Amino acid sequence: MLLKTFILTLISTQPIRGSSSHLRGFFATKFNDYSLLHQHNTDKFIYNYPLVQYKMINKTPTVIGINDGADVLTEIYDKYDEIRLKNNVYEIVERGISYKNEEFCLSDKFHTYSFETPWFALNQENFTDRYKKIGSTEQKELLRKTLVGNILSMSKSLGYTVPGQIKCETNLHPSSGRMKGVEIATFKGEFMVNFLIPDSFGLGKSVSRGFGTVKRCSL
Repeated sequence: MLLKTFILTLISTQPIRGSSSHLRGFFATKFNDYSLLHQHNTDKFIYNYPLVQYKMINKTPTVIGINDGADVLTEIYDKYDEIRLKNNVYEIVERGISYKNEEFCLSDKFHTYSFETPWFALNQENFTDRYKKIGSTEQKELLRKTLVGNILSMSKSLGYTVPGQIKCETNLHPSSGRMKGVEIATFKGEFMVNFLIPDSFGLGKSVSRGFGTVKRCSL
């Protein structure tokens, strides 16, 4: 299937310091009427795959909109001249825009992707009580199954019925990250899968806050 994507990058007169959560907070507060920007509807959390995701990629604030999320970003991307991240205000002097229709589907070929931001695959309980207590072969299988589950969940939320088996191999290593001031277990590295995923899509937990951002590796 084809998905509509809108990727926005922001450049300031000075280096931008802040997290993807800070970026999300700015847009959610500035444009509170758009529920897709903050994943809440009448104070209830929207549990579907986020159609707007916030990321800091190589210290560059990046926002991606998918389908209806792309439409929202099209409306509001230029409706501000500065952004406030935590206690700092940054003047925006340049906006990078990419608007595309991209393939999202099971593929007859394998494609290699890297995680540009840490993959939040397992909650702390599963990481401590399960992942750390099994052997390396079992660890790799757990991550493989988790990754396949992430893709299936994302597909279902985006309205795509996967017509066959998703096959993947992983080359990942444990890392760590922070969310809401708390250290969490994450993973970095690459994976190979028979599925086409557009660049900058997130996999796993908390993708709206920038975790699990993928990029297809060049052949």
